[in-house]
Amino acid sequence: MSRTVLICDDAMFMRMLIGRTLTAAGFTVVGEATTGAEAVQKYKELKPDLVTMDVVMPELGGIDAVRQISSFDHDACVIVCSAMGQAKQVTQALDAGATGFLVKPFNADQLVAAVEEALGRRAARGAR
Repeated sequence: MSRTVLICDDAMFMRMLIGRTLTAAGFTVVGEATTGAEAVQKYKELKPDLVTMDVVMPELGGIDAVRQISSFDHDACVIVCSAMGQAKQVTQALDAGATGFLVKPFNADQLVAAVEEALGRRAARGAR
């Protein structure tokens, strides 16, 4: 059974890049969101296995969106992707409930490895 992904990024080229990469790796992209608020709404609706979440997005930032998703689904698997990989931001994302953090720019191998690692961590916790 294919694992499902929700891609959340306000940049269309990033959504396309992530989508193509994960589809080629055997994942099914079930939705996309361009704002943090839309990401939370689509997560509730689609219940994906994994979310990729940009940090800087309109309406609601990615870290706040992760916090909201984690508040109603403690088993959510979210990888925060950001061009700003400062230690403070990584800590904030993980404290908000993110499963992993990936610094942009990244290549296809790095993305797939981060996704597999995050899903493995969630499985080790006994989720779903």
